[in-house]
Amino acid sequence: MKTQTLVTIPNSIAKMGELVVLPRKEFEKIIKGRIEELEEQKLLFLSREAKNLKKEGRLPVLRSLRDLR
Repeated sequence: MKTQTLVTIPNSIAKMGELVVLPRKEFEKIIKGRIEELEEQKLLFLSREAKNLKKEGRLPVLRSLRDLR
C-alpha cells in the first residue's frame, strides 16, 4: 500500500499562510485533474450557450467551412 507524506510548515515560517509540501507527481496529478475539470466545465458552458442561441434563433447556420470567414 502506497502512503502519501504531507508536511505542513507553521505560519511563522510560511508568512503567507499555511504551506503544504507534497511530491511533484502528486502535485502534477492534482493540477492535471483540475485542468481537465475546468475544460469540461468550459465545454458544458459553451454547449449550453450554443443551445440557447439556437433556441433564440441567433445561431447562424453553417453550410460550409467558407461560411466561417
